[in-house]
Amino acid sequence: MITLRRIIFVVLSLVSGAVFLYSAYTKLYPIQTFEYTIVEYVHLPWKLAAITARFLIGLEAGLGSLLILNLYGKKKWVLTASFSLLLIFSAYLIYLWTTAGNNINCGCFGDAIWMSPSASLLKNLGLLIILAILLRYHRGLVFRRSNILALGLLFVAFTSIFIAFYIPFEQPNWLRKDKYKMDFSPLYKAKNADIPAADLTKGKHIVAFLSQSCPHCRLTAYKMHLMKVQDTTLPFFMIIGGTSDLSDFWKTTKAQNIAYTRLDKDNFLKYTGGIFPLIVLVNNGWIEAKTNYVTLDQAELEHWVAQKSDTLK
Repeated sequence: MITLRRIIFVVLSLVSGAVFLYSAYTKLYPIQTFEYTIVEYVHLPWKLAAITARFLIGLEAGLGSLLILNLYGKKKWVLTASFSLLLIFSAYLIYLWTTAGNNINCGCFGDAIWMSPSASLLKNLGLLIILAILLRYHRGLVFRRSNILALGLLFVAFTSIFIAFYIPFEQPNWLRKDKYKMDFSPLYKAKNADIPAADLTKGKHIVAFLSQSCPHCRLTAYKMHLMKVQDTTLPFFMIIGGTSDLSDFWKTTKAQNIAYTRLDKDNFLKYTGGIFPLIVLVNNGWIEAKTNYVTLDQAELEHWVAQKSDTLK
């Protein structure tokens, strides 16, 4: 009977640890989705959101690994920390439910499994019950210096996430010597049924060439949407290749607040060379810089927009 009881506790610890690990894993690919979710719903600044995302993922991965190993440390701090983390996540889910509704993906399993806040709360409740049982009845694996090993493994998990998914601090690639003029005339030809209202050859524009089926393009549009919410003066413009339906694109990116036009496949590929998303900073028709969705920096963009048009010429 004692052996069966121990087996049950070991299995419960394995199951809870596996859920923690899977949750961490699904948030990593791509990690920007989790970052942008934090920006949208917790309203943290971009860099702090990037740090917070990696901190939480590292904590989930580390605690999950220790739960799988049944390695709880001194006074079962691993179980206590796991229990506390679930309470924090549950408080966030309640906040999300009350402010954004229940018909959204809470992001607990990234894009791998769509889960509403209410469903995730039920999942957390089950895990809390398991952890409470383990806290009360299961000793876990205990040996000399087991606590040091547990702390070491948690540290490795943290550092691995920050190293493997380092936070980029690069700025846009400024083309000070190699600036070139972009021909936007295909956008304004009569055969283009979606002629832009804005004149991209005059003034400053942040133009993104996006394919609606490209995951990285969707992340770009989502990030631009969030930046536009924070600063409505940012002159974003999307050029979306192809003519397929955009319903799912809008649902994923929420980027209806960004001006856009459609462009036929051939001309779209001429602009991008088959590599997209392509994001360019346009000043009176001249390309002054190129960037991507990872290094797209709101403060840098606002500074560029505020400069006089001839500053970089």
